[in-house]
Amino acid sequence: ETTKRGDVDEMKVKAFELRTKTKQDLLKQLEELKSELAQLRVAKVTGGAASKLAKIRVVRKSIARVLTVYNQTQKAKLREAYGGEKHLPKDLRQKKTRAIRRALTPEEQAKKTTKQLKKDLNFPTRKYAVMA
Repeated sequence: ETTKRGDVDEMKVKAFELRTKTKQDLLKQLEELKSELAQLRVAKVTGGAASKLAKIRVVRKSIARVLTVYNQTQKAKLREAYGGEKHLPKDLRQKKTRAIRRALTPEEQAKKTTKQLKKDLNFPTRKYAVMA
């Protein structure tokens, strides 16, 4: 028993299979999928078969998968390249929220002015002997 799109499911590209491919292979597959999509769109306009119309969706999703894997691998390689550096490009930094990004760091919060340091040195907190 086949589903509505049973014959089309075999055409799907699997993300885990794409991850093993090289950059050139991914780009080549992307071009093939895009040209196939263009042909399917022409078939849609000229009144093609229903199977071809159903295939458009699968090809679009496949293109999205290829692009996703390609972009993820590119970003992973960039993260590796910038490994131990102090400043990262903005797209590799943690997103968090605008307020958190603008907040003082723990080091900045712990800093004291010279006046406060002198005050702390000259007037230490008093210690009391508490009677039991």
